[in-house]
Amino acid sequence: MEASILAICYLIGSVSFIIGLKMLSHPAKARRGNLVSAAGMGIAILATLLLYHPGGEALHNLIWIISAIIIGTIIGATAARRVKMTAMPEMVSMFNGMGGLCAALISIVELGRVANDHSDMHVLSILAGMVIGSVSFTGSMIAYGKLQGKIKDHAFKGQHLVNLFVLLLIVIIGAIIITSNGTFSALIFYSMLGLSVVYGILFVLPIGGADMPVVISLLNSFTGIATACAGFLYNNQVMLTGGILVGSAGAILTILMCKAMNRSLMNVLIGSFGSTGTGAVHSVTQQGSSKEISLGDAAMVMGYAQKVLIVPGYGLAVAQAQHVCNELGKLLQNNGVVVKYAIHPVAGRMPGHMNVLLAEADVPYDDLLELESANEEFGSTDVVLILGANDVVNPAALDDPSSPIYGMPILEVGKAKLVIVNKRSMRPGYAGIENELFFKPNTSMLFGDAKTVLHELVNLVKEL
Repeated sequence: MEASILAICYLIGSVSFIIGLKMLSHPAKARRGNLVSAAGMGIAILATLLLYHPGGEALHNLIWIISAIIIGTIIGATAARRVKMTAMPEMVSMFNGMGGLCAALISIVELGRVANDHSDMHVLSILAGMVIGSVSFTGSMIAYGKLQGKIKDHAFKGQHLVNLFVLLLIVIIGAIIITSNGTFSALIFYSMLGLSVVYGILFVLPIGGADMPVVISLLNSFTGIATACAGFLYNNQVMLTGGILVGSAGAILTILMCKAMNRSLMNVLIGSFGSTGTGAVHSVTQQGSSKEISLGDAAMVMGYAQKVLIVPGYGLAVAQAQHVCNELGKLLQNNGVVVKYAIHPVAGRMPGHMNVLLAEADVPYDDLLELESANEEFGSTDVVLILGANDVVNPAALDDPSSPIYGMPILEVGKAKLVIVNKRSMRPGYAGIENELFFKPNTSMLFGDAKTVLHELVNLVKEL
């Protein structure tokens, strides 16, 4: 009877994950979707504690298990509430890394018990979970350090070959373990574990900042796959379902990110796109000179425009200016101006970063334009206001074959009558290359902190 109730609880949890993931596809339902998935996980955890009886016996060490859950819940909830939106990518990397570490630890603990059963499929699940979980953990920690600015991009001559060699060694050792019928030594297993850790470091270390959204989604997919391996190992339907959903969703998102950057996944994994100092940096003397616009003139042209498109970027996130940005947009709309927000898929430091920021400020979802739709609108736009975006509006992606971002789909803001770029300085963007847009005849620079500038624009527009 208890086994049947446990199976039903796992089924409810699995269905909750699917429904919650579906709801996450729309900002208006995303919060409820998150709660639905969390409720499903809560049911699965509670049912496991009360109804799961391995070998006919109740779970041991319940005090330790419950204590760990409480401590983890407190730490996770506190971190999630205190984190700034600009640091959200770092938090995602950290939490994702913890999931990978958990899957790897499960594999290490379960190795002896399952290996002695001579079940090749179970041993394969253990090894896959250990390798993928270890790569996800170490890769996520390197990504966290990169996003924090504590770890620089680093590549050495022949690193691609070294990476392939390490990966080949992992596969060979795995084959030896599977075919050894449980007679392998612990040393060979831990050698495989060590190589997996090394591979995770070498895998992410050379990848440049502009590819970080792709790397984060890929590592997230790795964690899901490792969790699915653990679910298969324990014949646990809810772990298997959750892992498959995370793994497949992460893989699909990775493909979409690569498509948005016009890059193959292999090119991202073996390249160093976005590394500081490797891009073709163009100087001001090559491009000409940029011109500035005053706050008063900027407020004037936007206040009397018919259509304004706002392009949010990392500068908006750093300044925590999403709320005042929405205030400016509403003010212009009340004055009869059509205001939309053009969102590039890889704007910010992680997939969906700008969408989350604007949703937090209650910007209507219908006012957000995806890349293709926005590019159709720029030709009929009077003013484009760029807030800290750089690489995603750089025309070098369209007309400079020597540029490392050549071929990447961008927001074609240059089609508008006037482009106003708000930045703190003329420094290159995250990809480390100069932006040709800043020197175009229809572009004017508006220097300053995004939040301060937007506050001034709101006050000036009110006076019109």
